Amino acid sequence: MARDEELKERWDQLVVKLSEQFSDGDPLDIDGMVYLVGVQELGNYHRSFKKDEKVNLMHIAICRLLEPYGYYDFDFYDDDGWPHYTVKEQLPPLKPGEQSVLMKEALVNYFLEKEYIK
Repeated sequence: MARDEELKERWDQLVVKLSEQFSDGDPLDIDGMVYLVGVQELGNYHRSFKKDEKVNLMHIAICRLLEPYGYYDFDFYDDDGWPHYTVKEQLPPLKPGEQSVLMKEALVNYFLEKEYIK
């Protein structure tokens, strides 16, 4: 199976599974999935987050998702348990479609690593 076809198949599987579990079947978009990764990485599941905390969760998730690509390195957890990352390499300029493919691939790889999908 071609790499693009495999990514599409796994992406579709991920959308269905996460949407059923977290949004009553309404399809989750990339931002919703990134937010879930941020909550997962923080490990603080049963609380409400303020607007600025939600932005920080998205940032944590993006850093974690792009860490395997060499763009970020985990640095430390602060006193409140929030992970911090350092930039290793700046992301190259990407067109919107390229950004979308990168994030889909990163999300699929993350959930494969966590054995949430196969």
